[in-house]
Amino acid sequence: MRTDAAGAWWRTTRTPDGPATERIRRVGSEIRGEAWGPGADWALAAAPDLLGAGDSLEGFDPPPGLVRELHHRMPGLRITRSRAVFEALLPAVLTQKVTGLEAARAIRGLVRALGEPAPGPAGLRLPPPPEALAALPYEWFHRFGVEMRRANVLRHAAARADRLEEAGAMDLASARRRLLAFPGVGPWTAAEVAVVALGDADAVSVGDYHIPNTVAWALAGEPRADDERMLELLEPYAGHRGRVIRLLEAAGISAPRYGPRATVRSIRNL
Repeated sequence: MRTDAAGAWWRTTRTPDGPATERIRRVGSEIRGEAWGPGADWALAAAPDLLGAGDSLEGFDPPPGLVRELHHRMPGLRITRSRAVFEALLPAVLTQKVTGLEAARAIRGLVRALGEPAPGPAGLRLPPPPEALAALPYEWFHRFGVEMRRANVLRHAAARADRLEEAGAMDLASARRRLLAFPGVGPWTAAEVAVVALGDADAVSVGDYHIPNTVAWALAGEPRADDERMLELLEPYAGHRGRVIRLLEAAGISAPRYGPRATVRSIRNL
């Protein structure tokens, strides 16, 4: 993905009809899209969901306080539904239990190594094809700082990518069960996928390093919290807990930091 000087947003994807590149931009009060490649029609048809047009605020009526204020301040915030489940799973798995810097390096490395040039004029590359990832031995991933555990989670998921993609057409409860049935996909990873690919406004990334502290600091003035305390504070917003987290993140709210940052580790120590 990238943005251009005109503020347009470019994205590549693999659709059921083939690869596509889409360009989405705002023109006055309208959103306009263009697409290239065999999957262009599919991508354009899915664009409204990708931009959150299907997101529902039904049942979301926060009481007076910070969440209500942020909701009114950012009325355009939407929960997206990309329908591209494996594409959402790939970065989620690579982000498991490592720093953001390590994950970003791995994602860039895989795209550059396995993603062929995307259709259209943007000069982007496509996400790695699942069949290519599934065919590689786990040690191949070491060059990108990915240890055997995460490599095998990716390889197993890629080999059954069609089963993952089926989750995009399921109700949310069934889709979560499908995701959690894959080895190495726990509640954190499933939530990271659901809020991007499935439009799940209630997805909470239990097990996250930062989110419990962010929620506790924003909603209770507590600088540190565990998952249990986070879920307790989010309970009044059931059905929209993921939306609350996105509002807090979009507002740039974070808990005070104590001590050194997590270090970037060598593959030899993983």
